[in-house]
Amino acid sequence: MRPTVEYIEQRFREYNSLYFNDMLPEIPVVLSRSKSFLGACTYKRRRLTGEKYDFKLRISTRMDLPEEEVQDTIIHEMIHYYIFYTGARDTSAHGRIFRSIMATINERFGRHVTISHRPTAEQREDARDKRPKPHVIALVTLRDGRTGIKVIPATQRSLTAFRRGIRRAPSVKDTQYWLTSDPFFNGWPSSSALRIHFPDLAAVREHLAEATPL
Repeated sequence: MRPTVEYIEQRFREYNSLYFNDMLPEIPVVLSRSKSFLGACTYKRRRLTGEKYDFKLRISTRMDLPEEEVQDTIIHEMIHYYIFYTGARDTSAHGRIFRSIMATINERFGRHVTISHRPTAEQREDARDKRPKPHVIALVTLRDGRTGIKVIPATQRSLTAFRRGIRRAPSVKDTQYWLTSDPFFNGWPSSSALRIHFPDLAAVREHLAEATPL
C-alpha cells in the first residue's frame, strides 16, 4: 500500500494511545517520494539551547509496501519522536532507549518494528522510475586506462558545460557521447559536474547498444 496523510494521522492517534499514553502532540505529516528511506522524524534545533522543535513525520510513498510494514514504519518514527520530544539522551540513533521501547512494543503488542529501517535492494529496484527519459551518456577514458561513465541532463546547456569542463581535465584521454532514453540510466546522478562513476562497463555498453552517438 501507499499510505495517505489521513491514514498516517489515524494510525498516529491510534498508536499514540496504545503505546505512548497519549503524551505525543500531533505532528505534521509529510509524504515523500524518497527511495532512500521509508520514514523519518525530522526537527529543527535552537542554537543557544539545543532544544528540538518543528517536528515532522515524513513517510515515503514511493514503494508499494505491505500494510504491516507501513504501520511498523510509523511506529519506528514515533519512537524517535518520543525520545526527541521528551529530551531523553539515548546512546545512539537506535541506542538503548530506542531498543527498549521497541522491544516492549513488539513483545506486548505483537509488532515487528526493527532497527534496520531502510528499503531493501528489491524494494529500491521496484521503486525505480522505469519510464523512458532522454539522457546524454558520456563514456570517459582516463589516461590511466580506466573508463568511467557520466549521465548528463539532455539539454544543450548541460552538455556544453560538461564538455567545456572535461576538455580542461588533464587526466582525460578521450570522451564519447551517446543519447539514450533507456530507463536503466534513470537512477544515476545526473548533472554537468565532473564526477565520473566506474560501474560494470559491460552492462553499460549493453544498454547503449541502441543509443545514438553524438
